[in-house]
Amino acid sequence: MAKGRKNGLYEGVSEELSSLMRTGWAETEQHDLEPAEQSPYAAARRAALSARFPGERLVIPSGNLKTRSNDDTYPFRPYTGYVHLTGDQARDGALVLEPRADGGHDAYCYQLPRDSRDNDEFWLGATAELWMGRRRTLREAEVVLGLPCRDVRAAADDLAAAPGVPTRIVRGHDPRLEAAVTTDEDRDDALEEALSDLRLVKDAWEIGEMRKAVDSTVRGFTDCVADLSTAVATSERWIEGTFFRRARLEGNALGYGSICAAGDHATIMHWTSNDGPVRPGELLLLDAGVETHSLYTADVTRTLPISGTFTEVQRAVYDAVYEAQEAGIAAVKPGAAYRDFHEASQRHLAGRLVEWGFIEGPAERAYELGLQRRFTMAGTGHMLGLDVHDCAHARNEEYVDGVLEPGMLLTVEPGLYFQPDDLTVPQEWRGIGVRIEDDLLVTEDGNENLSAGLPRSSDEVEEWMARHAG
Repeated sequence: MAKGRKNGLYEGVSEELSSLMRTGWAETEQHDLEPAEQSPYAAARRAALSARFPGERLVIPSGNLKTRSNDDTYPFRPYTGYVHLTGDQARDGALVLEPRADGGHDAYCYQLPRDSRDNDEFWLGATAELWMGRRRTLREAEVVLGLPCRDVRAAADDLAAAPGVPTRIVRGHDPRLEAAVTTDEDRDDALEEALSDLRLVKDAWEIGEMRKAVDSTVRGFTDCVADLSTAVATSERWIEGTFFRRARLEGNALGYGSICAAGDHATIMHWTSNDGPVRPGELLLLDAGVETHSLYTADVTRTLPISGTFTEVQRAVYDAVYEAQEAGIAAVKPGAAYRDFHEASQRHLAGRLVEWGFIEGPAERAYELGLQRRFTMAGTGHMLGLDVHDCAHARNEEYVDGVLEPGMLLTVEPGLYFQPDDLTVPQEWRGIGVRIEDDLLVTEDGNENLSAGLPRSSDEVEEWMARHAG
């Protein structure tokens, strides 16, 4: 049983109370469960992983709760590789692929089962279901996940009992399981690479989830425009809260910390404090995404004139970014190098910066030297899926140095950022930050912009805001 609070108001539990708590509970086993929709897709992913590591035991933990302060924890989100291979979101679990003699694997999932009502753990223990909520029984988990399930409290002993089996484990998520096995860090890193590689091409079920995430995100952006007048009277926090409400209403949560950057905050790539004023005449850069109940996330950015119309300089910057994004989107197609969309966008922006006199030309030389990066800051996109920066551990030859394939999902998000203290540009350009970001699915003959429900050109943005702004 977990150690109680030092300053708890109750000194102990009487025998009478303990006996009272153990009796009078109805049977709650769920007998009408069916396999999750994702279950056959997860099985295919496990088979692909198995083929990559014959003869080796693979351990993929879900992860544990992390302390936020004292005895309060952060909301739990399982390790992405575990979710991808199981569809499960339980904490303190693990997927194990045990090697067979034929080179394949037997997969089983360790789960924390329900607390027993035969002792006090269900209301006083470390897992205390009366405090934390009901969990699945192991039988229920087997039905939903389509996997044999075992009690995770035996996992460390089970793994330690077979020391001769070559093992790889994803590190950094469950120290207890890491301590139970002997592994090599480089070999473990290769397992994490493989898990990222597996997510580069989305299956049909994943694409459907991404459509849900993007559609909810489009509605969230429209909510924010409708609430813009209230944000002007309050702060960026109102925009943040407005989008969060949509994310919680239609999904699990936010896919990442929303960037609600007004004025010169828009020049800060990862501005998440969201505590500044929202002033007419300035721009609002909103970068946000809804995470579905299955944990797939959108990632969309729009830059909006808070007053509803762009100034001349704002429009010049916005149109340059829009044209760069158009060039990038046109380069997204099967068989193209992954880097092509980035290079197309960056070349266009380098040309504009030379034209404006902010960097020295000619444009191709400026691009080759990377001079545009003073104002473009980052790359032009990334893979997207269960993580906002999905597949981050994939091998370079499969990702950044690879070739686009149908089913890949990525962002195209060029931007220009003129810092408020940048003396190399005229005063009226300083403090302007513009980014336009959309979520692109690579198709058999090109691409599909999943976030096309939001306007992109400057004229379309102004017309959209006029229709929806409160």
